[in-house]
Amino acid sequence: MTKTLTKNAPPEVGATLQRLRLARGLTLEDLSRIAGVSKSMLSQIEREKANPTIAITWRLANALGVEIGELLSSEVRTVDLIRVVDPHETPTLPGAHAGYSLRILGPMDLAGKYEWYELTLAPGGEMASQAHDPGTKEHLTVITGTIELEVGVEKKKIKHGGTARYPADHDHVIRNAGKTEAKALLVVVQR
Repeated sequence: MTKTLTKNAPPEVGATLQRLRLARGLTLEDLSRIAGVSKSMLSQIEREKANPTIAITWRLANALGVEIGELLSSEVRTVDLIRVVDPHETPTLPGAHAGYSLRILGPMDLAGKYEWYELTLAPGGEMASQAHDPGTKEHLTVITGTIELEVGVEKKKIKHGGTARYPADHDHVIRNAGKTEAKALLVVVQR
């Protein structure tokens, strides 16, 4: 007895992508910037004129804060009011060569507007940044240790519990001049 194989079409992700994008209040341009996928490609996917590659699907799922399977499914899931991001899901930028690590706490859909991070500095570690876009401000709250902040030619020490607010459109350096690890919350607000 011979079995006949049915040809399955690839999943149509366009409607799901559009539904998830609109539920988050994102325009095609917003999602394009966040996911690093061209606006024209997103439009083609949403209109079912193109199927995304695995790499693009992965980027879109990350940008929308969903699992790839949810993006590939036509099943409509209710959106949880509370979304918990487990520690292993939190992206980290290691600056091991400079003695720091930066955990990205803010959601990808706010990147470029509001960003917040957990900064950990080893003794002697520093994070040096070139000037950001004009009007960008940073807010640095020290959780443990003491941190030295240098903005332009000015230097200040911020102790445990203190917050420094400063223009980040100048070159700036955040360093741990102490002998123990220091942690801080860093909030970046861009115009």
